[in-house]
Amino acid sequence: MQTKTVPPWFTIVVVFALVWNLIGVLAFIGQMMMTPEMVASLSEEEQQRHALTPLWANIAFGVAVISGGLGCVALLMKKLLAVKLFQISLVGVFSQMFHAFFISNTLEVFGPASAVMPALVIVVAVALLWFANKCQRENWLS
Repeated sequence: MQTKTVPPWFTIVVVFALVWNLIGVLAFIGQMMMTPEMVASLSEEEQQRHALTPLWANIAFGVAVISGGLGCVALLMKKLLAVKLFQISLVGVFSQMFHAFFISNTLEVFGPASAVMPALVIVVAVALLWFANKCQRENWLS
């Protein structure tokens, strides 16, 4: 099966998605590299949340953003691997958010406004998987 030419907007969408995921990678790196001094500068609630975050939740965060970023690179290269990478990313996102909202009680600690960014992360992750599947159906990927 031969791939079709992608529309001109394809690259624009994927570059924006890549920037989004790179911001997530930077957030992950920042969180993992926090020094004790940086943690001490957080509010008491944030310090406690940081200290109680299990390794698996941090791994889920890393998996979500790294596989999402690699998925965007795969899309730019028009590779079918993007679909699998976005599936992995979505599993990471759901795992991370499960911890944030059902185990660590983020809403109780930080209030309803704290759900805005995580909700956006979930929407974008679902949209990227949908978009990669669309690209596959349209034969834009090889």
